[in-house]
Amino acid sequence: MLPRHGIAAVSLSLLLVLAGCAAPMDEPSLADGAGAVSDTSDIASPDANFSDPDGDPLGWEAGYWYNESIDVDQSDGLSDAELDRYIARSMARVEYLRHEEFTENVSVDVLTRAEYRQRSANRSANQSANAEAFDEWNNQVWEALFVVGESNDSQEAISGTQGSSVAGFYSPRDDAITVITNSPESPTIDNATLVHELTHALQDQHYDLTSEKYSAETQDGELAVDGAIEGDAKYVELRYASMCGGEWTCVSTPAAGGSGGSGGSINYGIFLTIFQPYSDGPVYVHDVIERGGWDALDEMLRNPPVSTEQTIHSTDEEPVPIDYRSRATNGWSTFSEQGQGGSDTVGEASIFTMFWYQARTANADTVPVRGIAETESRYDTYNYDAVPSNGWANDRLFPYEKSTGSGEEYGYVWVTEWDTEGDAQEFRDAYLNILAAHGAAERGENTWVVEDGPFADAFRVRMDGTRVVVVNGPTVDAVNDIRPRN
Repeated sequence: MLPRHGIAAVSLSLLLVLAGCAAPMDEPSLADGAGAVSDTSDIASPDANFSDPDGDPLGWEAGYWYNESIDVDQSDGLSDAELDRYIARSMARVEYLRHEEFTENVSVDVLTRAEYRQRSANRSANQSANAEAFDEWNNQVWEALFVVGESNDSQEAISGTQGSSVAGFYSPRDDAITVITNSPESPTIDNATLVHELTHALQDQHYDLTSEKYSAETQDGELAVDGAIEGDAKYVELRYASMCGGEWTCVSTPAAGGSGGSGGSINYGIFLTIFQPYSDGPVYVHDVIERGGWDALDEMLRNPPVSTEQTIHSTDEEPVPIDYRSRATNGWSTFSEQGQGGSDTVGEASIFTMFWYQARTANADTVPVRGIAETESRYDTYNYDAVPSNGWANDRLFPYEKSTGSGEEYGYVWVTEWDTEGDAQEFRDAYLNILAAHGAAERGENTWVVEDGPFADAFRVRMDGTRVVVVNGPTVDAVNDIRPRN
C-alpha cells in the first residue's frame, strides 16, 4: 500500500524525467469543456472599479475579484502582505473555476524540503510494533509488483520518492496548506501548487476529507479515491493554467526559486503509481462533469470510485468478489491484522506500473515504455491503458511469513481475476515475460526459479479460466507449503 501523509500535490518537474520521451501536453483550453464546464452564469461580475460586493458571491474572496490585478512580485520572495493578496485572489479564481464557495479562510504555511524529509523520517522512526508488521507485509506487496526488491525497504522507497516529488500538501486535520520551499523566509509559490491545494481546502470545507469514505483499506482503493480528490484538484489546476496569459494575468514564479521537488532518491515505479490519480483523475472528473454537470461531480465526490479501473476507463464497473481461504502448512501464515483480512488489492494501475517498470528496468517484453506518453485526452498526462493490465476484474495479494531459526522468511499468494480468459492469458504471458527477463528457469509444472538478483525466489503461476494465481516463496518447497497444489 501507499501510506498516506495528507493530501499531497506531486511536483510536475519530474514528469519528463519519468517518461524519458514525453513532451508536455498542451494545456486544456477552457473552451474544451462544454455545458456546465464553461457555464459561468452563477459567477458574480465586478464593476469597472472592482468594488467589493454585498455579501460573499462566487468569484470574490477577502477583497479581491477573480479577474482583478494584484500587486505581487515573487522575484525577491513574497512578503506577508503579498502572500495574503496572492491567496485571496487565488481563492476567488478557484471559486470561479470550481463553481463552489469557500466557507472560511485558508491558512498557508511554508516548510523547507529538508524539514519535510525530517518529519517523514521522524514519522517512520516512531513506528509501533504494528507499523513494523505493516512494513514487513507491505514489502511483499511491492516485491510482488517487481518494484522494490528483497534487499530494500518499501517504506524507505516510498518516503524517498514522496520527499523528492511533493510540492505542497493540504492537511484536512489541520485545515491548512503547507508549501515546500527552499526559501521559507521569503517563499515563492507556484500558481499550480497554490491553486491545487486551495481546491483541496475547498473540498474539505464541503465534503470533510477526514471522513472514512476517503480512506480505503487497499492500495487500489486509495488510488481510486485519490482519482476523485486529486482529479478534481488537478482539473481545476489545468483549467487555471489555460487562463493564464490569456483572460487572466497570473503571478510569475522565478524559475530558480520555486517550490517543486529537487534531489532525493526516486523510485520511478512508485512514482508512476503515485501519479496515476493526477493523470487519470482529471479525465475522469471531466467526463463526470460532461455527463451530468457540477451536480454529478458533487455526487461523485460524495461517493468516490472504488477501483483504478473506474478512473482509468471512466466506468462504473464493480470489482468481482474473490473468496480466499489460506491452506498454508509448515509454519507459514498470513499477516491477519494487516490490510483487508491480511490482503491488499493492488489494482489495474499498479499492475500497469509493474509491466511498465519491468520493461523499463529489466527489458521485459510487457508494454512499450514510450507508449506511456500517448494519451488521447488533453486533461491526461500518461496512458495507464495497456493490453496485459486491461480486463482486470479484481485481485487480492496475501503476503505470508514464517519464523525460522535464522530469522523470518516471506512469500505471497496473488489471486488475480480477469474479465475473460483472453484477458487472463494476456496477463499470464506478460508476467512470465517478467520472470524470463530475470533469468527464471523452469523447475516443474507451472513453476519457475529466479536464482539471483533483487527478486530471487521461486514462483508458481497457474491459470484456471479467468483466474491467474501467483505463489511466491524463497524455494520451491516453500511455494508448495504456502499454497499446496491440492
